[in-house]
Amino acid sequence: MADRSDPERAETEEHGILDEERVDTSGIFLGGSTAQVDVTLPVPADDDDAIDEDFDETTGRGRIAADLGAPVHTDTAEAEIIEDVDDTAVHTTDIDDTDTHDTDTHDADIEDAVEDALEDAVAAHESEPAAPASRIAVPVAQPVRAVEPSPVAFDVTLASKRLGELEVSREGADVLTADRLLDPHYVAKAEPEGFWQSALYRASGTLINVGDSKKARERKELSKRIAAPLPGGARFVPVLSRKGGVGKTTVTTLLGMALADARDDRVVAVDANPDRGTLAERIARTSGKTIRDLVRIKDEVVGYNDLSTIVARDETRLDVLASDADPRVSEAFGDDDYRAAAEVAAHYYSVVLTDTGTGIVHSVMSATLERADSLVVVAGLSIDEARLASETLTWLETNGYGDRVRNAVVVLNTTRPGSPLVRADEVEAHFRTRVRSVIRMPYDSHIASGAAIGFHEIHPATREAARQLAAAVVESLRVPVTV
Repeated sequence: MADRSDPERAETEEHGILDEERVDTSGIFLGGSTAQVDVTLPVPADDDDAIDEDFDETTGRGRIAADLGAPVHTDTAEAEIIEDVDDTAVHTTDIDDTDTHDTDTHDADIEDAVEDALEDAVAAHESEPAAPASRIAVPVAQPVRAVEPSPVAFDVTLASKRLGELEVSREGADVLTADRLLDPHYVAKAEPEGFWQSALYRASGTLINVGDSKKARERKELSKRIAAPLPGGARFVPVLSRKGGVGKTTVTTLLGMALADARDDRVVAVDANPDRGTLAERIARTSGKTIRDLVRIKDEVVGYNDLSTIVARDETRLDVLASDADPRVSEAFGDDDYRAAAEVAAHYYSVVLTDTGTGIVHSVMSATLERADSLVVVAGLSIDEARLASETLTWLETNGYGDRVRNAVVVLNTTRPGSPLVRADEVEAHFRTRVRSVIRMPYDSHIASGAAIGFHEIHPATREAARQLAAAVVESLRVPVTV
């Protein structure tokens, strides 16, 4: 290749142009020092095979392989370009870049060496291409060949889907809750309960809310336990006692009031004493109707309004179905009467409490135990009262109600003021070995007077014990003890 004179080379380099004879340009990176050079590749006009042989149909680019050795990197930035001069011989052109200050000489040497190497490589490729020691890929502009896509057959199966299966991430309207949508910074919290908690809340202009006191939190947690939902139909809970005077009717009333006061569903207490019962006398309001009136119209009851004219309701929303107190009635209240009344009550109440008589073997008791889902056994704090209560549990176990006994709740009711004569802890420990839980009911002078019970007027300790009893009964209905 003829060398160009320095003035010509300087002029072309100054204006950044190439000779007019050049038909294509490409850039090559050489290891060591970096130099960007322009290379002229001769392309024969009538020989397309030289290009098509290495045409890559996937990328649409042609590649011409120059049989060059791998460049050697040195600390002095020397690059050796090794090209094939025949089938086995290798010709080496050295480019020394040690003199980095002589820029013009260095660029000229690189350009001349590359042009010579590529001309010889193209000539060798046209004559007889050989397997190179290393290959330098030089992209050559080629027209991109259009590839016709082959038809692909898809098997589509059409199947009907439910509405919930159309989109996995689809949400229903039930997820749009207040907790999710409302900004907590704009939600007003209720005033905390407790002396200093409430005082701080008001003094700060409702800005500081430290929450309820420990006592208030415990009370709300107990209310939550009582109000827990009871799945299924109505639940029947009879209140039993083998001995009169231990407070069975009082316990039934307190339990019903605690349930009705905390729950949203309906609760009824039925006086199923075959003799004259006093359950209706423990609430302030009476209806003047009895359980016999319900038995007479049981086939005519089509809604709660028909039933509400017979039951009496107190301030806690507890409904009471009184027993027949007419001494002129010759036929005592029996098991068939109770079954008829229980059938009607099951349609309109979630919890049905039954105040039974003292006779464990009378006819109403058998009908009561048939529908019992849980039991409440009342015992007094005396030796004979504790023994009778324990014997009641034994009778129930031997007559096929062993599962009810294990799930039962025993109430140790204090009917006399002052300290009991027996060791209450020992009595409680005995019953805990036989039943689910034991609740102590303290003495209350308001209840002992025999007057109507106002649930929010009794002693706080008595009301707390009644709520503990209600929570224990609800838990026995929700999660029965199994052995």
